[in-house]
Amino acid sequence: MKFKLGAELAYDVLEETVFIFNLEVAPLARHRNLADRLTFSPDLERRTFTVPDMKNRYTGVVVPRGAFSVSYAAEVDLDVHRAHPADVGEMPVRDLPLDILPFLLPSRFVPSDRLAAFAIRQFGHLPKGHDRVSAICSWIYENIDYQRGSSDAETTADEILLQRAGVCRDFAHLGIAFCRALEIPARFVSCYAYGLSPSDFHAVFEAYLDGRWWLFDGTRQAALDGLVRIGIGRDAAEVAFAMPYGQMKAGPMQISIERADGQRETMPRTVDAISTEEPAPNAGAV
Repeated sequence: MKFKLGAELAYDVLEETVFIFNLEVAPLARHRNLADRLTFSPDLERRTFTVPDMKNRYTGVVVPRGAFSVSYAAEVDLDVHRAHPADVGEMPVRDLPLDILPFLLPSRFVPSDRLAAFAIRQFGHLPKGHDRVSAICSWIYENIDYQRGSSDAETTADEILLQRAGVCRDFAHLGIAFCRALEIPARFVSCYAYGLSPSDFHAVFEAYLDGRWWLFDGTRQAALDGLVRIGIGRDAAEVAFAMPYGQMKAGPMQISIERADGQRETMPRTVDAISTEEPAPNAGAV
């Protein structure tokens, strides 16, 4: 499926501020024919860096005092990998690639060690594999209210479990925490999400199963085969779309994603296991 997407951001910069943006589509093999452009007003000198393995694209710019706006536009063919969920199993820790280790450990917003007893009691008896992670997402969807303003940038996964309300980043953090507590590597994903209404930057997560990263969304608000990845990290602290260092006020923000052919019918929600990441070398991928 070919998508057109973009973002429009505005800021009132009160003093010279360094911005580091991570809102460009990741250059994945399954993001085919990617054509995009990031523009600033005023046009300023920039630095860029793409993390070799993670493919997160960072752009840094020093912005003087005054009005500042950011515009990003992209077209991309999303070529997802599909499998039957029952065919995707878990991997014992002894067989995991060692570079996966950080995604098994607790992190700033994902204190998975604090949730281990609950996760084992709630999900430990379920058959291992993709279906168990899907059951985690179902539990989150059924037991956590999606409620704007119910959390903030400091809210952690264990706090979400207690207050039973959050937004997409909180749903992702809780899913990651439960997976890590069950010895399933999991990581945070920021993305453009087709079908999300209203359109916004969206947060989901990936679990590492059978040598490949698979997408999951506890909010069930967007199509798994319509997620165009921006960045990945241990949790939201590592994939903010904008990191300002200085005094500024954020203004209006608009995010969009639509089919490039202009058709507006809703894609039927897939029941397949979906991945946009290539399997790890020498891993037993399906």
